[in-house]
Amino acid sequence: MRISSCVTLTVVAALVLPAAAHAQNYPVKTIRIIVPVAPGGGTDPQARLLQRKFQESMGQSVVVENRTGAASMIGTEYVVKSPPDGYTLLAAASTLAGAPTLRKDLSFDLLKDLAPVGQISSTFQVLVVHSSVPVTSVKEFIALAKKQGGKMNAASGGVGSANHLAFEMLKQLAGFQATHIAYKGSGPATVALMSGEVDFSFAGALTSLPHIRAGRIKALAVTARKPSALVPGAPPLMTFYPDFEMSNWYAIFAPAGTPAAIVNKLSSEIAAAIKWPDAREFMAREGAEPVGSTPQEFAAFFKNEVDRYAKVIKAANIRME
Repeated sequence: MRISSCVTLTVVAALVLPAAAHAQNYPVKTIRIIVPVAPGGGTDPQARLLQRKFQESMGQSVVVENRTGAASMIGTEYVVKSPPDGYTLLAAASTLAGAPTLRKDLSFDLLKDLAPVGQISSTFQVLVVHSSVPVTSVKEFIALAKKQGGKMNAASGGVGSANHLAFEMLKQLAGFQATHIAYKGSGPATVALMSGEVDFSFAGALTSLPHIRAGRIKALAVTARKPSALVPGAPPLMTFYPDFEMSNWYAIFAPAGTPAAIVNKLSSEIAAAIKWPDAREFMAREGAEPVGSTPQEFAAFFKNEVDRYAKVIKAANIRME
């Protein structure tokens, strides 16, 4: 019995010690941050912010790769199937929370096959219209949308994305119809709005603010609980519809099975990165609030978001096209 116990302890030590040593030395090579949507949206600049800070603090090369397609699932699957060693990470947005309900065709389980590392930031969305749409307020917009009887169209960063769900929520609460057009990311959706290809959309502050300031699109309202000084004259939608609540968030995941020591180190690196003055200035300028949650806090938050999105998706009967 004693011999068996000694053998067991020896085997456990043989497995644990190399993993601990690996985590202690991490990182020893290039880290890749996979962005599963096109550049130009809110996720990409958040990932590139971490890229710069990680390189400074960890002394290793960090690269950002955009692997787009299948409503962000191509890049997500790539990370899920990557070695769980901390060298391939996923930069994701709130859109990911809708995928477990929308995507029944996935060969992996987002709640089981990804390890939540930490939330980077959270930001409000803005209800924006093309400059040619003849409205200057939410009241005028809703009246026009009802008059058009479904002829207006709205862009989103993809089926089940945060801006798609915001659009569906507003339709339900305000009682109008409009056509949804899904793009491969919030960046392309905003480009479509600026070109006049679509009439309106909900866009993250990170994506929309530069174009609002340049006068390319008009802001009518924000999804924040209070008015934002970044978008003067755009009241909270909750002023008109108290049940309206929607935000964008950005976070980092690793493949499930990544050693806890590495996940914790990465989480600490995120928390440290967003405390830098230039990082906070960037976020404040773009309407984002730094978060920096622990893996445990973010795991609980993500599960709650999945459940909340599921209710909206089922109520709107949203299906993958």
